[in-house]
Amino acid sequence: MQNKNKKQKNPYKVAMIGQKRIPSREGGVEVVVGQLSERLVAEGYAVDAYNRSGYHVSGKEYDRQGKSRYYKGIRLIVIPTFENGKLNAIVYSTLATLRALWGRYDVIHYHAEGPCATLFLPRLFGIRVIATIHGLDWQRAKWGNFASRVLKFGEKMAARKANEVIVLSRNVQAYFKETYGRDTHYIPNGISKPEYREVKLIMEYYGLKRDGYILFLARLVPEKGLHYLLEAFAGLETDKKLVIAGGSSHAFEYMERVREQAGRDSRVIMTGFVQGRVLEELYSNAYCFVLPSDTEGMAISLLEAMSYGNCCLVSDIAENVEVTGDKAAVFKKGEVKDLREKLKTLIEDEQLVAAYKNTASDYICGKYSWEKMTEQTLELYGFP
Repeated sequence: MQNKNKKQKNPYKVAMIGQKRIPSREGGVEVVVGQLSERLVAEGYAVDAYNRSGYHVSGKEYDRQGKSRYYKGIRLIVIPTFENGKLNAIVYSTLATLRALWGRYDVIHYHAEGPCATLFLPRLFGIRVIATIHGLDWQRAKWGNFASRVLKFGEKMAARKANEVIVLSRNVQAYFKETYGRDTHYIPNGISKPEYREVKLIMEYYGLKRDGYILFLARLVPEKGLHYLLEAFAGLETDKKLVIAGGSSHAFEYMERVREQAGRDSRVIMTGFVQGRVLEELYSNAYCFVLPSDTEGMAISLLEAMSYGNCCLVSDIAENVEVTGDKAAVFKKGEVKDLREKLKTLIEDEQLVAAYKNTASDYICGKYSWEKMTEQTLELYGFP
């Protein structure tokens, strides 16, 4: 990427609004904002990331809030919010937007539908606004009627008021065209080739061996479909473990349901939220990775699993199949019987699993990259 900005005496300024906080792996939005912001700073642009106050959704032990005002050259601005998850996003985006109006930004980049509810304000002040729709969030089962209405309003504001709208899947691109008549830009997430990690910590912590477990890694919320996987796995005769890695996100009743299901089967291991070396080892040594989602934007965990050369089994929603092509196994969304049969086939056919593993990494890393995503996003910022 050619940098035209480093010669600027006063660099162009960008504000990021929508993430819970960076650096963080609380969700795909946080990963995307972090990756994009790091690359913009490396290119000489000034980036302010408006983080939310409060603890990490998976526990305060993962929270780094307040320890630094900068991260890899990104200025971190903390916005106070309510603890109530239903009010968090709208209060945060309102306060962040009001603060950003006085920041002399060339571009304010909103991420996710909820925070987009306030993007009309900077437009009134003539500030260029970009909106990235990471998924149709109002469809997610964890939100009640009020939160869903706020999310839907944010979606409408993005469609009607943003200078440019970015979507992560062709399916969502078609939705915006059909629903609002709005042309959008398809700019998918990126991925980088990772380094394989041998089994070490996961053996010490969980007793796991290479190819000895099936991996589910995502937030523990209804739309990720973990309940389908637990039911399907319960009916399988296998000595492989099922590893459930991830934290909750305002879905406490669902968490209780998952814990109750998992507690019936001694083969199920719940690790909670993971990151760093443990995360890398889990990806590196899984027999297969399963993503049984009902709805997605563009799952970072799926990109990462394939980048590590995993055999993946995914639900047949458009957002998953668009990523995997024919390089992963597929089952019918919400169909426990079909999921169980596909899992059984993979467990019994090691050659089939090996075939998927041999092609996954080169395919996904050749198809998506953070550098390309950053370059395409910069074009929409409209800097001279």
